[in-house]
Amino acid sequence: MTSTAGGAFGFTSGLIIQEFGYDDDVDQALREAAEAQTGTELVDEDYEDVADSAIIWWRADDGDVDDLTDLLVDAQANLDGDGLVWVLTPKARTVGAVPAADVEEAARTAGMHATSVAAMGRRWSGIRVSSRRH
Repeated sequence: MTSTAGGAFGFTSGLIIQEFGYDDDVDQALREAAEAQTGTELVDEDYEDVADSAIIWWRADDGDVDDLTDLLVDAQANLDGDGLVWVLTPKARTVGAVPAADVEEAARTAGMHATSVAAMGRRWSGIRVSSRRH
C-alpha cells in the first residue's frame, strides 16, 4: 500500500476529472492535489460532457455493493476511452469504512477491475479501478 497526499492519482495536466459523492467530509487537500496535477477544477457529478477520469467518495452509509456498482457504471459511461476511476473510502476501522472486497466486487460486476490500493491523506484509502481493456 502506498501513502500519498494525492500524488498517487497519476493524473496529468489538462485532464477533466469528474467527482462523485462530494460531501462535507471529503479531504480538501486531496481535491486540491488532483486539481494541481491537472491544472483544472474538478467537475461535479452533473457534468454532462466527457471526462478523462473520475474520483468517487464512497462511505458505508452511501449504499451497498449494488449501489456502488451502479455508480461505477455511471462514472465509466462518462469517461473518454480508458480513463481511471479512484474510489476513495474512509480508512479501515474508522466511521464509514468500506471493505476493499466490496469495492472489488462492485468493480468486477461493473466490468472493471481494481488495480491498486493507496492510503490517500490521513483519513481516506483509495482503490484504483480501470476498465478491463487495460
